[in-house]
Amino acid sequence: MILVDLNQVMISNMMMQMGSHTNAQVDENMLRHMILNSLRFNRQKFHREFGELLITCDDKNYWRRQSYAFYKANRRKARDSSELDWNAIFNALNNIRDDLKEYFPYKVIQIETCEADDIIGTIVHKEGTPLNTGEPILILSGDHDFKQLHCYANVKQYDPTRKRWISHSDPDGYLHEHIIKGDKGDGVPNVLSPDNTFVMGIRQRPITKKRLLEFSDINNMNEEVKRNYMRNRAMIDLKLIPENIKEQILNEYEAENPKDRSQLLNYFIKNKLRNLMESISEF
Repeated sequence: MILVDLNQVMISNMMMQMGSHTNAQVDENMLRHMILNSLRFNRQKFHREFGELLITCDDKNYWRRQSYAFYKANRRKARDSSELDWNAIFNALNNIRDDLKEYFPYKVIQIETCEADDIIGTIVHKEGTPLNTGEPILILSGDHDFKQLHCYANVKQYDPTRKRWISHSDPDGYLHEHIIKGDKGDGVPNVLSPDNTFVMGIRQRPITKKRLLEFSDINNMNEEVKRNYMRNRAMIDLKLIPENIKEQILNEYEAENPKDRSQLLNYFIKNKLRNLMESISEF
């Protein structure tokens, strides 16, 4: 199966469209064409080896914020100061997501309070195998958080925007280091820094190579650092998704997908996607 990280793919396509024009207006029709064409191209490229697309979507009010209030809070701050009209952008992206749900033959999974990472992580941890014996799985995303899932032999990752493979020879080591260093993009500081580091503009305490080596054993951490390590692990480690959320994801994943291709032609005509109509069989 091909697991599509839809928001990551859509926003990457949008930023490519806008380039350096940070005050450019959002052209929903052009964005729709670019996203659908990207899905078509990558399905055609990988379908024979990996099977059908399964589209995973971000919801809102992420469950992680219930235990860590500053999760991705720095993104909201950056968007508020941006010249881009993010409300218009998200409205356009949500419309395209809803079109995929209604008119396209793919299974589209969106779970309340979940991110696409949760859906992909849950499915991969269920279907991944240590030997290359299970169904081949391709993660279609440029998000390096998924390197932790490369521990399974039947899992590969491809960045459709940069058109390159992503791999890591030591996924468990990557995950441990990622937890220690935190993730600035998600508002998660390193283990030496307090929860409100990014929203308050506090400079992180640096983690030297010596410290990183020392922290390879969690028993070498003091109580504060250990507490911050557990804070970060709960945000980053995709094995720690709450059980009730994993159950919802797997129920959707295992449900039948009754959709077919019968509505595609009318959809392309209605949205004036003439160029894509010529490749309708590739969707």
